[in-house]
Amino acid sequence: MTDVRLLLETAAHRRRAIPLLSVLLLGALLLFPSSTAEAQTLRGSSASLDRQVRQAEAHDFTFLQTPAQVKRFVEAGYLVPVTANRDLDLHAVSFPYARPETRTFILRLAEQYRRACGEKLVVTSLTRPTSGQPWNASSRSVHPTGMAVDFRRSNSPACRSWLERTLLSLEGQGVLEAVRETRPPHYHVAVFPKPYARYVEDLTSRQADTRFAAADVREYQVRRGDSLWTIARAHGTTVERLREENSLRGSRIYAGQLLRVPVAQ
Repeated sequence: MTDVRLLLETAAHRRRAIPLLSVLLLGALLLFPSSTAEAQTLRGSSASLDRQVRQAEAHDFTFLQTPAQVKRFVEAGYLVPVTANRDLDLHAVSFPYARPETRTFILRLAEQYRRACGEKLVVTSLTRPTSGQPWNASSRSVHPTGMAVDFRRSNSPACRSWLERTLLSLEGQGVLEAVRETRPPHYHVAVFPKPYARYVEDLTSRQADTRFAAADVREYQVRRGDSLWTIARAHGTTVERLREENSLRGSRIYAGQLLRVPVAQ
């Protein structure tokens, strides 16, 4: 009887413990959603495709269907040319055009990539009309909108590591979606134009503030024909900074006047 009673008590204890365990697990999921729900990777997913398509729709982008449509969008200025330079190469790109913000992203990334890795960044695909999509492309691909770019996968582990860290960081900022593809090996990146443009603007503004915060302040004697604009341009500063440094309400200055001029280091 003792053994039977013990078994019954143990079973009852387990039945009470299961709901408690469920509550504890639910609490852990709520407290730590990022570590248990969706880790950030470059593997790609249906959710990633959904985000890309939603961004294309939010920007009211057209999914171009033919080369003729691509040509019309280039002529209208909606798509801009992407050309090779000392940091960037293009390989077998049928339509070397992209949305302006996507081109900005490519040029900035290529410059940083070459500086970090010592090799050029290689673009393998840009705008692709739906009639020119490869057999393995997703039916929801945003390449036909001009907001996507594919990069060749480097043979250098260090370069691959740098690029993947950078793409993941930018994805974490909510300005793009990046996927590491295997057939053929490359990186697919969908740039979100408006979020990316805001990101670059904020970054540039912070960098400018940092430079001016560490700027030297020099005295300058105004010469005949000078204006705040010409003085600012000659010293690498802005009219607003000149006004602020000299407590000027307007733009009027006179020959012989001494101005404090901040010169960015």
